[in-house]
Amino acid sequence: MNFFSRRSLFASALMAAMLPSAALFAADNPKEIRIDWATYNPVSILLKNKGLLEKEFAKDGITIRWVQTLGSNKALEFLNAGSIDFGSTAGSAALVARINGNPIKAIYVYSRPEWTALVTRKDSKIEKVADLKGKRVAVTRGTDPHIFLVRALLGAGLSEKDIQPVLLQHPDGKTALIRGDVDAWAGLDPMMAQAEVEEGAKLFYRDAAANTWGILNVREEFARKHPDLVKRVLAVYEEARKHALGHYDEVKRDFIAVTKLPDAVVDKQLKERTELTHSKIGAPQRESILAAGIALQQAGVLKADVDVKKTLDDLIDSQYLAAGTN
Repeated sequence: MNFFSRRSLFASALMAAMLPSAALFAADNPKEIRIDWATYNPVSILLKNKGLLEKEFAKDGITIRWVQTLGSNKALEFLNAGSIDFGSTAGSAALVARINGNPIKAIYVYSRPEWTALVTRKDSKIEKVADLKGKRVAVTRGTDPHIFLVRALLGAGLSEKDIQPVLLQHPDGKTALIRGDVDAWAGLDPMMAQAEVEEGAKLFYRDAAANTWGILNVREEFARKHPDLVKRVLAVYEEARKHALGHYDEVKRDFIAVTKLPDAVVDKQLKERTELTHSKIGAPQRESILAAGIALQQAGVLKADVDVKKTLDDLIDSQYLAAGTN
């Protein structure tokens, strides 16, 4: 065997030795990444419509599957069941889910919203939280509006035992209010903005500071197995968020295409009650979520022996976002 033949044989053997590792690496990657979109997360709609994640992962042979979620409770259910890998929730809802054993990590801020308030009809005599005593109130458990309601009741010296909760998903809560089936509703945009603009509904109790931040969560198992994929998803999310800041007309157009809502309703949610200037889960976000957790504990929703701060520390994981991100 001459020198060139021996060298070719060596090269072939080397390639053969490398192939199993390469194949194993490819096999380790998921075939698809499952991520939610929601009308309470306008960045997700822009991200979906622009196909940015699809472009990012095409070279890896990974497809993107989009799943609509109608509230934090649904996103958390899907995450817990392994139906999605990334889900949009309120920070407080993610904390409660983690306390209840949902293995998720909070990794990103997609908005600072005032997406919830307590709402009643334009002809209602309800003017303050104390007026809810004995009244039927539509609410979606496990969401920021539910937690907002509990905190509002606590501030008025009441609890959920003092009202008649009517458990409905957000769109149905709005319908029940307008139809007169309930006296009040723990609202969520864009349904809340629609009721306000089109039906004259009254937001009789507002507290922007008690609206916890819009948080993107990932399944803990997915993050542990695929940390690099999580980093890439967040990098693309950041690209979409920054694009949204400079292209309101595009965000609005995409939002209207999905919701079929009129301009006035969309502007009320996106212009008046949604801020997209943050992405890192830092001190302000931690303090807001912690305050919600402590309030829920005081209200008896969370057990007295729960270590809220430790659970919050376990929930938040900032390692996946690029250094220097706001």
